[in-house]
Amino acid sequence: MTVSDTTMNQPVKTVPMLSVRGLQKIYKVPGGEVEAVRDLTFDLAAGELVCLVGPSGSGKTTLLKCISGLMEQTSGTVELAGSRVTGPPKSMAVVFQEYGRSLFPWMTVRANVELPLKNQKVPKAERAALVDAALKSVGLDHVPKSYPWQLSGGMQQRVAIARAVAYRPQVLLMDEPFAAVDAQTRADLEDLIRTIWKELGVTILFVTHDIDESVYLGERVIVLSSSPTVVQEDLKIDLPAERDQLNTRALPRFMELRSHVYAEIQRAKAGPITGQIPAQRGASLR
Repeated sequence: MTVSDTTMNQPVKTVPMLSVRGLQKIYKVPGGEVEAVRDLTFDLAAGELVCLVGPSGSGKTTLLKCISGLMEQTSGTVELAGSRVTGPPKSMAVVFQEYGRSLFPWMTVRANVELPLKNQKVPKAERAALVDAALKSVGLDHVPKSYPWQLSGGMQQRVAIARAVAYRPQVLLMDEPFAAVDAQTRADLEDLIRTIWKELGVTILFVTHDIDESVYLGERVIVLSSSPTVVQEDLKIDLPAERDQLNTRALPRFMELRSHVYAEIQRAKAGPITGQIPAQRGASLR
């Protein structure tokens, strides 16, 4: 056997699309420090849709700000496709909960979606095609000349999503994006996210307080401990690939997974976890 044969037989090492290693965030406060995030380590493979849940105040938003390069972590690393994140990467987009504050009311729907592409100096013809595709993907291709204040909350959030996906990011971070909409709109938006995820193949990290939403949307659910935060569990969601609001949520397996995640969050609220718990990637509840 030659050296080349040996090399060819070795398994190819896949670089995660998003890698978080030993992330810690300490805030300076009058009279001392507060450790918000202690030691977070997890990966997302290319094309995964992973939901992140945890008790209130467990540092979920802090984590997303560090991942997106909007906030500097105290220690640890964040890598996007093998490259260290030291500032907001061009190939990463963020959708926040407060969609109304992220849209410019004096700009049309189309202009809001087009703005990041202009900032990146994307050629005009290419911009037009990308905006058209983004608006169509979220079902807003009929209102490009409307203004955000003329739209419902759910439609405004669709504008924010369209703007995020317009330039085809590798990773989409979503920070409780549906918390402020009604239940029916929320269900529609959940299905929209799964459709966009499948059509674009984008990697999504979705933060939510809603346990049912995390199980319905995700291929995995990462449960965080209470602050100072570590990964308490990394759970594979072994539901059918094709999901719908009525049939999927009625499955006995859905209820088992939902109950398990709920119990984990209650356990997290009961007391701090000491040290990073190894993520059981690929493991499923049985």
